[in-house]
Amino acid sequence: MTATQDSAAREDVRTYPFGPSDRLELHPLYAYLREHEPLCRVRLPYGEEAWLVTRYEDIKRVLGDARISRAVGLARDRPRLTPELPRATIIDMDPPEHSRLRRLVAKAFTTRRVEQLRPRARQITGSLLTGMAEAGPPADLVESLALPMPVMVICELLGVPYADRASFQVWTGGLMSTTALTPEQRAGHVVDLSSYLAGLVRQRRREPTDDLLGALVLARDEGDRLTEQEMISLAMTLLAGGHETTANQIAISGYLLLTHPDQLALLRSRPDPIPGAAEELMRFVRLAATAGTPRYATVDVELTGGTVRAGDAVLVFVPAANRDPRVFPDPDRLDVTRVPAAHLALGHGAHHCLGAGLARMELQVALGSLLERFPGLRLAVDKDELRWKAGTLVRGPVAVPVAW
Repeated sequence: MTATQDSAAREDVRTYPFGPSDRLELHPLYAYLREHEPLCRVRLPYGEEAWLVTRYEDIKRVLGDARISRAVGLARDRPRLTPELPRATIIDMDPPEHSRLRRLVAKAFTTRRVEQLRPRARQITGSLLTGMAEAGPPADLVESLALPMPVMVICELLGVPYADRASFQVWTGGLMSTTALTPEQRAGHVVDLSSYLAGLVRQRRREPTDDLLGALVLARDEGDRLTEQEMISLAMTLLAGGHETTANQIAISGYLLLTHPDQLALLRSRPDPIPGAAEELMRFVRLAATAGTPRYATVDVELTGGTVRAGDAVLVFVPAANRDPRVFPDPDRLDVTRVPAAHLALGHGAHHCLGAGLARMELQVALGSLLERFPGLRLAVDKDELRWKAGTLVRGPVAVPVAW
């Protein structure tokens, strides 16, 4: 019996999401499904039904299989959390269109280029930590380090004025919101961000620059390799993705180390421990609030548990894959000494995170500098007092008060 037939026979379409996000915990149903129902039929608040995939190997296959398309969903009533269909971006494209746009910015994120940025990232982090020390405890780790550090880096790389951060951080919230904002607020923020970036594009045409936004303008005007809308959409994606996820990863990683003193002690006792610890923290941290962008099978695809028929929507929940005991022994335990395995926190396949190397470098620099500068760092409040973001695509603490 195929997965489609089996689901129809049992009529066990599950309501998704399974419940409100609780801090960093994964809903226990994910673990159950991974073991007993790895291909699960789900219904979201809006749009058509989908298959939810929870096992590592299946998720890796879905992410890497060219026969499972993102672009097909643009013409469908996609499963979603919001009443309106999300705005299409580069992440909704398939090769070769996706590859064409990706190549235009890939040079800015090569390993060599990222390593060239490392000294500047250290300088930015050092300056932020100096400000934090001079202001004295308590301090908010989010506002003092986790948010401004990646914002400064992506602003310099892209060519967006850091002085405008108060505005564009509000606007990028429209891209990340699911239920935190009304549909009208989301749409308004996206329009404002688009207009803002269009203004920077006009400025680049008058006064060319050698930053990434300037390079995109050249690609548009001289090479005719992307449309005006593609350029604005790409800039929006880079600006939002370049700081939202990394900022939350840094904040949560700091929180986890301060609430796992045994792991913090291990980290301090080992030579050059930061790169491995950063990988473990990316594996362990649940950034995604729910399964993300739906993909559509263009042919019948076999996965554990049955067959996904051509035309069916597929959702993957990466945090469940990163806790799969088939790949990660004792997966629900944070272990900064764990031999790094190929976690999927930064994606896989054609849509593997373009800024993966930059995100890794920023996390390494932020954590290494923070622990070196403040050896006595501790939470300034009980961990149960922390408030966590809700109604957004990405999880994270609203603030992390610390003292030293």
